Order: sequence, then structure tokens, then C-alpha cells
Amino acid sequence: MHHDPAPLTRHLRIHRDGGHLVLEFHGEIDVVAASEITPFLDSATGRPAPRVVIDLRPVEFFDCSGLRLLYRARRRVLAQGGTLHLVCTHALTLRILRITGLAQVLPPSTSVAEALGRPEAAGSVETG
Repeated sequence: MHHDPAPLTRHLRIHRDGGHLVLEFHGEIDVVAASEITPFLDSATGRPAPRVVIDLRPVEFFDCSGLRLLYRARRRVLAQGGTLHLVCTHALTLRILRITGLAQVLPPSTSVAEALGRPEAAGSVETG
């Protein structure tokens, strides 16, 4: 059963889907938003074998602070032996992910359902 989660901050909502913790980023993901999101991201990715999905579909703006959040999440999930999936449909954000190479190590899906049907994206190979 899916329900709209209460926001933890104006930039983050968290809910569970199929045994995965889904972190929905909202609005403008900049340095201020990143400082609000980081403690929740660290909590979600610091557990043994975390199963995390980061959903960027509600994001309106995404800068290097957002990229740092994604790299941080990936590094922490891999260190704990977990899995991380990314959901993104915004053309400009997808372009940033491709240009920086993040799309190669954390391939974006178009929906949470698609992400959960994808082979374990970040749990098998460490690069960089």
C-alpha cells in the first residue's frame, strides 16, 4: 500500500516500497537543501545492506550539491553492501548526470517500479 508521506523537510519525503526506502527529493536541490537532506540520507545509507531508491522526479532545480548527495549516497550504500537505485525524468538533470558520468555508475530509471525491476544498480561494482 502506498500513501503520500509527510515531508521530513520541504525538500525530502521518505516512504517504503517493496522493501526499499524511497527518498523523494523535492523542489530546488542546492546547498541549503543538501544540508537539510544529508542527515536523513546518512541515516538511510548507514545501516547494514541498505536498499535505497532516490527519486528525483519532483525536483525543479539540481546543482552540484545534489550531485554530491548522490555520490555520497552511492559511496555509503556500497560500503554497507547495499543497493541504490535512481529515478529521474527531468531532461536537464539527466543531462547533468550524463555529463558527470554519474548516469553510467547509477543508471536512472523513469519510475520507482522500473528501478525496482532493474538489476541491483550499485551493489556489485565500485568504480572511481
